[in-house]
Amino acid sequence: MRPLIVLMTLRQAHGDTVKGEKLKSDNPADLVQLIADYMENGFLENIIDMFRHDSSLYQLTGSLIQDERVRVRIGITALMEELKKLDPENISGAVPVLLPLLDHAEPFVRGDSANLIGIIGDRNTLSYLEKLLADKNENVRLIAKEALEAIHQQ
Repeated sequence: MRPLIVLMTLRQAHGDTVKGEKLKSDNPADLVQLIADYMENGFLENIIDMFRHDSSLYQLTGSLIQDERVRVRIGITALMEELKKLDPENISGAVPVLLPLLDHAEPFVRGDSANLIGIIGDRNTLSYLEKLLADKNENVRLIAKEALEAIHQQ
């Protein structure tokens, strides 16, 4: 599904106006902002449907997990937990955009990215997560340990 169609579908589902709006369908930043705003407002089910119908949206996960709003980051975690069950064949599409974030300057980004990778459960990420066991931030180390345990248990 093309981003413009996804954008229109999401907005129409909630009575937002689309007619007459200038939508930048080729600008991923617009779609990231829209998804983050809807996530903050609790429209998780709609976002789950979007990801299930367009697996290219997994590429936005890295941008979404960096949002400063806690509700958005919690929502992305809930999204990945649901998609792990509902869309297991595509969820690993988020891994390539999450791995570089394990080196991010902000501890919350490193930790949240490690958590998402643990949820996804890709065994190819074990060595990346193991490096975080020596992170300077205690919370990041703990989350990395839990992510590793989660992957080993899958």
